[in-house]
Amino acid sequence: MSTAPAYRERLSVPLRWWAQAVMMIATIWLAVAVAAPLWVASLVALGFLALVAVWFLGYGSPRVEVADGVLTAGRARLPLAYVGSVDALDAEDTRRVAGRDADARAYLLLRPYRKKAVMVRLADPRDPTPYWLVSTRRPEQLASALTAAVADGVASA
Repeated sequence: MSTAPAYRERLSVPLRWWAQAVMMIATIWLAVAVAAPLWVASLVALGFLALVAVWFLGYGSPRVEVADGVLTAGRARLPLAYVGSVDALDAEDTRRVAGRDADARAYLLLRPYRKKAVMVRLADPRDPTPYWLVSTRRPEQLASALTAAVADGVASA
């Protein structure tokens, strides 16, 4: 039986990226329109628009969800029974953990337009992955949803 998610978020591309892409495509249209007929410039611009839309929609498609005893981050799924400690990270801590203090074995779902993240340490000694680092808009909410869901799972077990 499926229950309502304790937390759900899509890591969609921000509006400013779309605005910048439209300005870039307008520049391409103008450059082509100077040297070719307007219909050619329009076809080229529409082609670029389609490529950018497909890329942005695909890149921004990962979901982060806590539901039914599982943390889902993109295509990866982690049963909450294997969740150890959970830390909400600010922008500086996220940059440090994703950079200088990174572990190459960690699972990362990071997006450059989301500066904050949640670090989920794994409690499975057989799993070589030490932690998951997941970008989010609301790290405190995700961390508290995970902590509460893990506590509920332990209490009901």
